[in-house]
Amino acid sequence: MAEYHRPDSKKIQNLRDVANRLRIHSISATNASNSGHPTSCCSAAEIMSVLFFHQMKYKVKEPKDAANDRFVMSKGHAAPILYAAWAEAGLFPKEDLLNLRKIDSDLEGHPTPRLNFIDVATGSLGQGLSIACGMAYIGKYIDKARTKLRLFTPRLLFKRLYGILLFASNEGIEDQMNWHGKPLGDKAEGAIEAIHKLIVTKNGHGLCPQLPSSEVPAVDLKVKLSEPPSYTKGQKVATRLAYGTALAKIGTDNVRVVAMDGDTKNSTFADKFKNAHPDRFVECFIAEQNLVGVAIGAACRDRTVAFASTFAAFFSRAYDLLRMGAISQTNANFCGSHCGVSIGEDGPSQMALEDLAMFRAIPGSTVFYPSDAVSTERAVELAANTTGICFIRSSRPPTAVLYDNNEVFQPGKAKVVRQSDKDSVTIIGAGVTLYEAIAAADKLSADGINVRIIDPFTIKPLDVETIATNARKTGGKILTVEDHYPEGGIGEAVAGAMSEFPNITIRRLAVNAVPRSGKSTELLDMFGISSSAIVKTIKEMVK
Repeated sequence: MAEYHRPDSKKIQNLRDVANRLRIHSISATNASNSGHPTSCCSAAEIMSVLFFHQMKYKVKEPKDAANDRFVMSKGHAAPILYAAWAEAGLFPKEDLLNLRKIDSDLEGHPTPRLNFIDVATGSLGQGLSIACGMAYIGKYIDKARTKLRLFTPRLLFKRLYGILLFASNEGIEDQMNWHGKPLGDKAEGAIEAIHKLIVTKNGHGLCPQLPSSEVPAVDLKVKLSEPPSYTKGQKVATRLAYGTALAKIGTDNVRVVAMDGDTKNSTFADKFKNAHPDRFVECFIAEQNLVGVAIGAACRDRTVAFASTFAAFFSRAYDLLRMGAISQTNANFCGSHCGVSIGEDGPSQMALEDLAMFRAIPGSTVFYPSDAVSTERAVELAANTTGICFIRSSRPPTAVLYDNNEVFQPGKAKVVRQSDKDSVTIIGAGVTLYEAIAAADKLSADGINVRIIDPFTIKPLDVETIATNARKTGGKILTVEDHYPEGGIGEAVAGAMSEFPNITIRRLAVNAVPRSGKSTELLDMFGISSSAIVKTIKEMVK
């Protein structure tokens, strides 16, 4: 507000008149739809008037231009007055406001990016601030633009506005209870008539938004590893370490890559990016909701490629922002480390055992579960270039490098890592359980039993064709084994995919109870996902 200047008396009256027009639009629209929040809209009228017609600088016909000031309606239920402001600015006909909440209209009950003037979906309250922080950070430090960001949330009102414009009364219902989320119904006509009487400039307000004071250039968000993976087969490298290595590499390749972490950067290895590119790293501390919100804000308007990391278990407290991120059509990327009982002694509070289910349930998401360092680096590269929310599940224990450095990976394309002409069962595992499956295969081979092993690489999309083809070649028998609870994980993904194929039998090994502290190998065995558990199950399946 440092540049704020008090308008003259004529403009103050024009702004008052705009505020009252916005009220009328909001009441009329919610009455036409017989639903909505007219009172929440009316209480914001002066703020919207001053911001959209006095303070903000933007191109009306190009609402997502990167040079525009940005506005986030954090209390999304006040959407009708936001729509009214854009209609008064001239983006679309005011008559369209009466289509609010109709099935064939994009003027939905809460704002979503179906509309070209909406950056992020709001409506689940309290999320606007962190998203706005991400947007502001990119505007100031990455785009270096002269844009301003305006956030409307009930607890963050610009105080000087009250000194200029006073709220008009909501005819007949001001200070009354039980009017939240209800159209005015038969009170609407009287309210509109009373508000009309307050409007002085009957023939239009004559106010035009200011244009941005600078232009922001277009950007190229294509990303690749600055150099390919450089590992030796059999070398033991934790996939969480490979994540950090790859993140730093794509940051070197493209200055539009930004990263953030929830104060776990020395464990997720996001500190590799911080050390290489400190000007593009944001520490979000122990506030995972804020971490996710900042990432979504940073990815807005396709100005950056954003990666956020923390322990995978801690994304659960930010799930509401993640689901809203999907509605916001965000391209933000997330990496969760320390998955499963394989983390060992830290115990169940740190063990992500529901993260695959959580991210699989997000519409349009891609869920990567790389098993070695090479595939992890490629997962980071692929996620950076994939539309929608991407999740990379990384593991704590070091695992042997399986793939050549030049191996090609694609979302939805699995790898068959072991096979013969005499395989009896197809085993599907990822991360640590892939290596348990390989160890089990060695033990079974000594007993004359051969098995086929598939590394899915992505759990969503799942490579249905490869799984079905190999299952047929092993008598229709599949065993899934995962360091995750059974609900929503690899086993359920495979079972769902195979449900359309006849004569396929699936057994599933997963963590079936809340775990405890212990050594990694002890916990894998205790919860039935170790090589010995796999051997036992395979022998039962081939009897």
